[in-house]
Order: sequence, then structure tokens, then C-alpha cells
Amino acid sequence: MTRLSTAQKNIAYIGLGSNLDQPLSHIKQAAEALSQIPQTQLLALSPLYQSKAIGPGSQPDYINGAAALETSLPPLELLHQLQAIENKQGRKRGSVRWVARTLDLDLLLFNNITLETDELTIPHPRMTERNFVLFPLRDLAKHLSPALTLPDGRSIINLAQNCNDDGIYLANS
Repeated sequence: MTRLSTAQKNIAYIGLGSNLDQPLSHIKQAAEALSQIPQTQLLALSPLYQSKAIGPGSQPDYINGAAALETSLPPLELLHQLQAIENKQGRKRGSVRWVARTLDLDLLLFNNITLETDELTIPHPRMTERNFVLFPLRDLAKHLSPALTLPDGRSIINLAQNCNDDGIYLANS
């Protein structure tokens, strides 16, 4: 990994999701909290989407979106800030994956780096398989950076165009 200077301005893309306890409210609170992270500026928030839950049992639909941030924080420090926001909004972590939650904040992309540690993988490992990630990212790309790509060069806009749109639609916000 390239060492990042704390003075360097980095662009990070964050996936937001919620399907418990007034999900739309949790997403709006999270967007406000993202704008309060030290050394970080919220550049844009995508339109919000509603989608079927992936995971065990019967779960309520998710509200999903994406945010673009400019930050001088390194990736792991930004991840810890995101986890603090999740915890403040009642996120409960357990051993079972993909359960219903009040808030899920995923660090999807950070500049154009690839990173794999026990704690964080960038780009997010399953983002290219998920319309609820790609569609909001596509919307941000169209607005901020049409050339937005994964580190391997694949275009976010093209990935979204080739992604199945079953079970996802714009949310009433």
C-alpha cells in the first residue's frame, strides 16, 4: 500500500444501508454524521434506493445510498470513524453476517488504492455483485466523476449498466 500523508486529500466512497427502526431516518442521521468526521468533508450523497434484504430469515427492505467524502484521514482511521457512527446509531455486531441492522457504513473505495488487511479490504470485496451498491455509486459518478473506476480499471457506470435491476427502486425520501 502507498503511504498516505495526513495532509493529502483523499476521495472515499461510502456505502450506507439501514433496514431497522426507521431506516430513512438512520440514513439521514448518518449523512449528517459523515459531514462531522474530523478532517473530512461530505462532497455528495446519492439518491436513496430501496431493495430487498440479502441475508438470513425474513428481513425488512433496505434503504441504501452512497456518499463521496474528501478526507485527509488514512483508510483505517476513516473506517474507525464509520464504525463509531454505526455504534452511536445502535449497530449491533455479531457472528452472523447480513442480519438486519440500524446502520451499515461500508468503505467501498479510497482513492484508487487496493488494500487487504484483517480489518479492511478496499475495494469492498462484494461491491461489484450488488445493485444496491453500484446504482448509488453510478449516480455519484455521473455527478462528480464520470471516469470513476475500480483500481483494476473497470468503470462504475459500466458495471452498474450491466447489473441486474430486479428488486431495487428509488426510495421515497
